[in-house]
Amino acid sequence: MKLDILAIAAHPDDIELSCSGTLASHRDKGYSVGILDLTKGEMGTRGTPEIRLQESEVSAKILGLSARENLGFKDIYFKDDLDHQIAIAKVIRKYQPEIVLANAVEDRHPDHGKGGSLASHACFISGLRKFETELDGVSQEPWRPKYIYHYIQNQYLEPDLVVDVSDYWEIKKNSILAFKSQFHNPDSNEPESFISSPEFLDFIEARSREIGHKINVKFGEGFTVERVAGVKNLFDLI
Repeated sequence: MKLDILAIAAHPDDIELSCSGTLASHRDKGYSVGILDLTKGEMGTRGTPEIRLQESEVSAKILGLSARENLGFKDIYFKDDLDHQIAIAKVIRKYQPEIVLANAVEDRHPDHGKGGSLASHACFISGLRKFETELDGVSQEPWRPKYIYHYIQNQYLEPDLVVDVSDYWEIKKNSILAFKSQFHNPDSNEPESFISSPEFLDFIEARSREIGHKINVKFGEGFTVERVAGVKNLFDLI
């Protein structure tokens, strides 16, 4: 199965919080979209790996994903090294995405910047012809995505581009709330965490409004780029 867009995340729910509106909007435009979670988020304050995998499946249905995989890297302890790069490169070669969305280049959680760097390096080596990989005993062809965009997470970064997700805010919100173990739930007996207060969800909405305001729309999702994006037609820009 070939994907048009593959979003790579250090943790389940990174995508939902940061760029799920972008995935849903492109799905409705006819593009195939998928998510690769690197860890099961087992070091998180709330929930369990099993619960978070179940929540990931619920969110995948809400977003209409064509594929969602989890590589099971060790939460907190994974590294941007060759072994981890190879594991991601195999998935990139499997799905051959044109665009990869990756973690923020820097953020409050150290796994985010590390995950963004790891995804970027994996995209590069995936395109090397002399870099050999196999999947299920079959040699894979080299593949390098045309574009890598880093979504903005907790820490504010000035976006290089903004996607209008105004029509997809409810889908984005529902995909976030699919992770019931992680976010505000007055009936939960789990310990409080940085993201479990109702104020955190207010922050997510405020951030989307702030970024959307930059392009004069209600809700937006921002991205930074690794190289300058170009167009042939100025009218392709809003």
